[in-house]
Amino acid sequence: MSRVALPDFPWDSLAEVKAKAQAHPGGVVDLSIGTPVDPVPAGIRDALASVSEIPGYPTTHGIPALRAAAIAALGRRHGVTGLEPDAVLPTIGSKEAVAWLPRLLGFGPGDLVVIPELAYPTYEVGALLAGASILRADSTVALSSASGAGGLGPRKPAMIWLNSPSNPTGKVLPVEHLRKVVEWARERDVVVVSDECYLALGWDVEPLSILHPDVCGGRTDGLIAVHSLSKSANLASYRAGFLTGDPKLIKQLLEIRKHAGMIVPRPVQEAMVAALTDDEALTAQRERYARRRLSLRKALQDNGFRVDHSEAGLYLWSTRDEPAAATVEWLADRGILVAPGTFYGPAGGKHVRIALTATDERVDAAVERLTQ
Repeated sequence: MSRVALPDFPWDSLAEVKAKAQAHPGGVVDLSIGTPVDPVPAGIRDALASVSEIPGYPTTHGIPALRAAAIAALGRRHGVTGLEPDAVLPTIGSKEAVAWLPRLLGFGPGDLVVIPELAYPTYEVGALLAGASILRADSTVALSSASGAGGLGPRKPAMIWLNSPSNPTGKVLPVEHLRKVVEWARERDVVVVSDECYLALGWDVEPLSILHPDVCGGRTDGLIAVHSLSKSANLASYRAGFLTGDPKLIKQLLEIRKHAGMIVPRPVQEAMVAALTDDEALTAQRERYARRRLSLRKALQDNGFRVDHSEAGLYLWSTRDEPAAATVEWLADRGILVAPGTFYGPAGGKHVRIALTATDERVDAAVERLTQ
């Protein structure tokens, strides 16, 4: 079996500029990766510890309480209705799900996976791991005219990735766009997977799940939504995510994951129940991010940056209308580390992604340095 040729891990390329930022007299303000910095809520930690004595293997499908809590939270927080408990599948964080979904859904050489023009790099990695080809396209118009584009030939996609709110841009797709993609895909028997890890973090607009009835018409066939508790509940270290949507597709994924031992640890499942139930903790975390967002956004706009999109999510998609590498260097000179837009695709050549995941003290330091 030949080795899969994967791109270099993007953040490894920041080593030199990171060293420059770290050399700042006031220390580095690392806004390059969306790593949560706030405490895990006490109720979640208590739930994690409450089942630590259980010695047996956990279930791949997750405890019933977890699946029920996920369905209830999606309904209560996002207006999603009609899901069945069997259509929820916990995952070991969302990244492994993203990376392995094309392969676990049975796609491979000869198949085409469509990803956004500006996209989380693991969408591409997942297609490569499966041996599939990728096409960057943001609309069904582009898909319809893509026959032969990039030498891919006149074949329909096997799978389409959506990401709203977007990482890196924070853009939210309107209901009309989401509905059009779903209808287009259903007419062609194409699977649509929606990465909704930032769904709870809408600022200027309210994002909609692909499973919302206004989008899918109350039908989940051909649809999968990917969810994570890393950002909304500070559970990045717990590796806590889940998939939901089409029961047939979820069943297929469940059977493979059983064989592969891809199981969320039992204490983490209990913690997920607590996180999905605690709306007050979610509100408190949203307020922290909202304060940081307003402060950073104003400082950027007051000091030569334009912030595009960024109406939701954990990032400010920012530009000085120069090559991204130059902006990264400019900020590193001030002890601020960010990610170049080129990590997410060629269309990001003049933008940088600035994360809101830093403590209030570090955000204040970044604001002060930008102002100077």
